[in-house]
Amino acid sequence: MKSAQVPDGGLLSRSRTVAPAGWSRWLVPPAALSIHLSIGQAYAWSVFKPAVEKALDLSGTASALPFQLAIVMLGLSAAFGGTLVERKGPRWAMAVSLLCFSSGFLLSALGAATEQFWLIVLGYGFVGGIGLGIGYISPVSTLIKWFPDRPGLATGIAIMGFGGGALIASPWSSQMLESFGDDSSGIAGAFLVHGLVYAVFMALGVLLVRVPADGWRPPNWTPPTEQRAMVTTAQVSAKNALRTPQFWCLWIVLCMNVTAGIGILEKAAPMIRDFFSGTSTPVSVSAAAGFVALLSLTNMGGRLAWSAASDTIGRKNIYRLYLGAGALLYLLIATVGDSSKPIFILSALVILSFYGGGFSTAPAYLKDLFGTYQVGAIHGRLLTAWSTAGVLGPLIVNWVADTQEAAGRSGPGLYSLSLYIMMGLLVVGFVANECIRPVHSRYHEPAPSDAGAEAPAETETPTETKETEADDGSQQRLS
Repeated sequence: MKSAQVPDGGLLSRSRTVAPAGWSRWLVPPAALSIHLSIGQAYAWSVFKPAVEKALDLSGTASALPFQLAIVMLGLSAAFGGTLVERKGPRWAMAVSLLCFSSGFLLSALGAATEQFWLIVLGYGFVGGIGLGIGYISPVSTLIKWFPDRPGLATGIAIMGFGGGALIASPWSSQMLESFGDDSSGIAGAFLVHGLVYAVFMALGVLLVRVPADGWRPPNWTPPTEQRAMVTTAQVSAKNALRTPQFWCLWIVLCMNVTAGIGILEKAAPMIRDFFSGTSTPVSVSAAAGFVALLSLTNMGGRLAWSAASDTIGRKNIYRLYLGAGALLYLLIATVGDSSKPIFILSALVILSFYGGGFSTAPAYLKDLFGTYQVGAIHGRLLTAWSTAGVLGPLIVNWVADTQEAAGRSGPGLYSLSLYIMMGLLVVGFVANECIRPVHSRYHEPAPSDAGAEAPAETETPTETKETEADDGSQQRLS
């Protein structure tokens, strides 16, 4: 095995990104944020949605296709590329993400200019979606290695950027559509600017990211030796993780939580306008865009705050909050949300904070259950739940809304059934979370100290493997 400290290969190779002595680990989160703040633009699709529908004469269901396909490709590219990302390293992964994500916008610009919707679906959805998936998982395992003492905080920092991307993109996109126009040429111009600007911004992360050297650990920190009930000190491979009931229970948990949030998020701008269209104080287009930005803010804040809190109160307990309280808030919106803007807005904001928190807590939950060995690859496979939810959520909300509109209903009546469906999905997720137990030892990799056993073969060196095994003991219990 080549030493990780001897540079070989090209500029993007893993060995060329090993941090020198004295490198501050706090320089790595900005690198992750440069990627996640960019690809998080996907959450601002609802700002483009009305303009695309009008310019290309599309239904609400059809105009959701680019967003849906982007989320599908996010999960699939993360699942199939997770092991490759672990082997090639974060700089390579971030460079691939940059290329695909920016190219997707350029293809979409061509599609809008020529009024060929399939090019927008191909660019924003397929090509851009691959950039989403590779970019999403690229910093996760790296940050966990830099922050073995606070993995929930570390993953929260990384994934926070994805939720906050729309906070920047939503008003920015809205302003570009006002400046360029909301016709096909104006949409094309907005897509073009997005692709070029994001390419420059993401390049900063590519150049800045580093991985820790063999044997590195935070100053003045020693891995605790105390054994925790649901925090393993063993290691589970990505292949074996798929054979465990714990993985599939967590898959259901993530799928249900994401489905319940993403359907509302994708249609957030038109939804709040429809909810209060019949009142004396309707919601304007600019105010609806502001609502999307607020949702993005709580989505971003929840990713950091709730994930960091899970280091203290445990992963299982924090998911009980996401799923249980989330179901009650959906019930509140469905029953009295149209009678009070504050109730509607505050409930939606808390739900989206749970939605974001569910994403950022998942990698730490995986680390607790399966160890750090191939955690990035396992995380990539788990994101197929996001792919499924990316289809189900928007499909449910848009199909129900289109059906209710065809039946002559309007206002809140377009969404009531969808809200009850989302509440039911969160209950299913709550039950799945309760079924999670410690992983059975038959799925564990042989420990290096076992007689005749070899250390698990992964992309890291044996020294790193031994250290990350010890790091597992630092986590808080889950239940």
